[in-house]
Amino acid sequence: MPPLECVPNVSEGRRPEVVERLVAALSGHPGAALLDASRDPDHNRSVFTLAGDAAGLEAALLALYRVALAEIDLGRHQGVHPRVGAVDVVPFVPLGDTPMAAATAAARSLGARVAAELDLPVFLYEEAAGAPHRRRLPDLRRGGPAGLAARVAASPADWRPDFGPPRLHPTAGATIVGARGFLIAANALLDTPDLAAAQAIARAVRTSSGGLPAVRALGLLLPSRGLAQVSMNLVDHRTTSPATAFEAVRREAARHGARVAERELIGLVPEAALAGEGEEAELLRRTWGGRTLEARLRAAETT
Repeated sequence: MPPLECVPNVSEGRRPEVVERLVAALSGHPGAALLDASRDPDHNRSVFTLAGDAAGLEAALLALYRVALAEIDLGRHQGVHPRVGAVDVVPFVPLGDTPMAAATAAARSLGARVAAELDLPVFLYEEAAGAPHRRRLPDLRRGGPAGLAARVAASPADWRPDFGPPRLHPTAGATIVGARGFLIAANALLDTPDLAAAQAIARAVRTSSGGLPAVRALGLLLPSRGLAQVSMNLVDHRTTSPATAFEAVRREAARHGARVAERELIGLVPEAALAGEGEEAELLRRTWGGRTLEARLRAAETT
């Protein structure tokens, strides 16, 4: 098991040629293996999964930043997913027996280099955060780039970046780098374009509204499909499993006269998160079984 996983999220999902250049930037670095890449045109976002050692991951990520800054202009960016940067968020995740301190150190090292070499403001979050009010990703993203820029200008003592200039980059915004446990990004596509229904379902299942523990959720409309979506982040699958989350979404959707048409995984999922009994657990094992972190690591070892 490599010591670290890293899951950079980049604000580009509509131009396949740019995504290909991002993939190329992440590839071929000793000590870092690219395990997965996915893009979504409605979210206008690409998510990459890497695993390796801190030095290898840092080299790959710096190459990614350079391509992203050359290709992405947030002033022209449109998409349904919240974001504050071209390279929006870069979490490090400890694997196996690796301590969280190693992921935090990797985040701080990358943040310092990105700021120094690319003149980009860097905010640290989760386990790497320097202050409690900057720990949660939604708090950093609140209001998008304009909201973050306003907080930096109005309250520099509380909102100055951890590394880099005290202002957002004119085209790349800011970047958020951190260390956290394993997070599962999963979307429930509904068979309706009813955005209000998707938003109500998201409120019913997310922790902040009194729903399931360790669940973040948003209701979104996907213009290219003409359907609504419940987009979820499961921040602790041992507390709320994907099967439990989808079962809750299914029940709430039925209350609104809708059903779950598709269960989408963004990135990879640990094998342990697919354990359990019931129809939802069995369905996810059938559809996501080849998308586990362990399976991709085994495949990478043979190539």
